[in-house]
Formats: sequence, structure tokens, C-alpha cells
Amino acid sequence: MKLIELKNITKTYFLGEIDVPVLKGITFDIEKGEYVALMGASGSGKSTLMNILGCLDRPTSGEYRLDGEEIGGVSGDRRAVVRNKKIGFVFQSFNLLPRTSALDNVIMPLSYTAGGLSRRECRRRGIEMLEKVGLSDRMHHYPSQLSGGQQQRVAIARALINHPPLLFADEPTGNLDSKTSIEVMQMFGDLNAQGISVILVTHSAELANYAKRTIHLQDGQIVAGAAAKRARAK
Repeated sequence: MKLIELKNITKTYFLGEIDVPVLKGITFDIEKGEYVALMGASGSGKSTLMNILGCLDRPTSGEYRLDGEEIGGVSGDRRAVVRNKKIGFVFQSFNLLPRTSALDNVIMPLSYTAGGLSRRECRRRGIEMLEKVGLSDRMHHYPSQLSGGQQQRVAIARALINHPPLLFADEPTGNLDSKTSIEVMQMFGDLNAQGISVILVTHSAELANYAKRTIHLQDGQIVAGAAAKRARAK
């Protein structure tokens, strides 16, 4: 089953009288349960593509279907609804609120997406997510009391709080040492084994090797990896 379908996606920025094409006809599919790396050097278009895939931006032209729904041309409000329900994000910077506990950082998205949940249910979900990432004993700690790896685990738990079928990881080990980076990347593999589709955005071939398929971008075009493979169980 296809989770993502892209057909001839373009993105052009219009800067006064100058047109700057960034994506030039991107076409590929990602199946449910896949673990895919989007790999390219700075300026290749991978961040722009991630923003479109993550419903943070819209393409200039082309078709983008997410879980069967055409997303490319819908309003910003509709993209926000889809993003909150179906997508989790983990970034290089952890983006945690410094004066807020790990648990409250994790459950924060629920205040925007799950208005019908009681405070008790929100906390139950948050504790469940922190247990999933191995931080049940750190739920009342503040970010300054956590290591970089622990902060990234909190960020992962926060990305999972709405049970999204799709998780984006944008250079997720950029602020971590090598040992912690391996631990975090193994966690993404474990989450994928549990059925979550993972898209890793990176310039690193070493990190891309953790994925089951790598889509290589260069100058706004795909140069390798566009053909989808059936997701394989570990």
C-alpha cells in the first residue's frame, strides 16, 4: 500500500524578476512501512522536498498524495490538520521548551490536536511514549538536566504522541556524539520495525545506510533510488 505518491513535483521560488527552480519534476512512491533516506548535499533540494512531504509547504506544480489524499493543492489549514494527525518531526535541534519537564514537552502537541482528551489521558499517553524511548525515569527532568541523546529521545517521544503513521527525521544526530548517534539511529530502526514509516533527511551516506532505501537528490532532481521496494520486515 502506498503512503506517499509524488508525480512531477516542482518548486520554484519567485524572487522579484528572478525565478529560482529548486525541485525539477520529482516523481516517486513510498510504501507504508518503508524506511527511506532522502540524501543530498546542501543545495540539492532535500530540505525543500521534506517541507512539501511534511505538509509544511506546497509545490509549485505536480501531484502529492499522502495516504490516498491529494495534498499538494489544498489550503494551509487543511495541510496543518493532516500534518498534526499523520506526521511526526524530529529535527537536529531538539526544540524542547527549557522550563518544561520532559513529560510536559512530550504531551504539548496534544493541546493542539486532541482537545477531547483529559489531562489524565494526556499524561498517560506521554508516559507511554517516554517508556517507549527508554526515559520513564526522566519524565520530570528539565532539558538542562538531560544529555543530548536524552533530549533527542524526548523529541522523538513528542513526535510520536499523536501516533502518526509517518515520522520525519531531519539530520537527527547532528548535535550528538558518535555513540549516542548510533543509539538514536537504532531507535528509528526499532520504530520502523513496529510499523511506522520513517523518512530520514541527511547528507551523510553513513546515516543513509540505516534506511532500507536511499533516494539521492542532486540539483533538484532524483539521480537514484526512485523505484519503490516493498517494505521488508526485520
